[in-house]
Amino acid sequence: MSKTVPVGVSARHIHLTQEHIEALFGPGYQLTEMKPLSQPGQFAANETVAVIGTKGQFDKVRILGPARPATQLEISRTDSFAIGVKAPVRESGNIAGTPGITIKGPAGEVTVDEGVIVAARHIHFHTSDAEKWGIKDKDMLKVRLGGERGLVLENVIARVSDNYALDMHIDTDEANAAGAKTGDTAEIID
Repeated sequence: MSKTVPVGVSARHIHLTQEHIEALFGPGYQLTEMKPLSQPGQFAANETVAVIGTKGQFDKVRILGPARPATQLEISRTDSFAIGVKAPVRESGNIAGTPGITIKGPAGEVTVDEGVIVAARHIHFHTSDAEKWGIKDKDMLKVRLGGERGLVLENVIARVSDNYALDMHIDTDEANAAGAKTGDTAEIID
């Protein structure tokens, strides 16, 4: 049985706490939805911010909503070199001991002491998909991306929940290396 999954390429983006949303956009501010994402209830917001590192900054970094319990900036390794932040590869939400960043919005600025990561490649599985294929939460998978520059990615983390929809997330560096784009498919091979 072929274990085919859709691919989503994740460009740099930021998740913000409600407190930081209000500090950057004004008291009581609520994010507005530009478009839904592959995961139920998640969306790309209309709002963007600037993020400022020691060597440079990125303007117009898309905010993903809804508000989160912790502010987290997800960038590629190439991005980390460009702004001078030594971001470690981490699973989303695992930000303890990571570098911080300054975030600038239209109504203010916030500096966080931690929260900058290169997101570890992963596949979101709905519980039923994972059970069908014998995959458990936190399993490390090997996945083949096809195409002209096809490659095999190792250490792809399985994330299993009733709240997830089947989707593989890789960053722009990984996608560029493979010539992959959002909407392509990949195959779990181990």
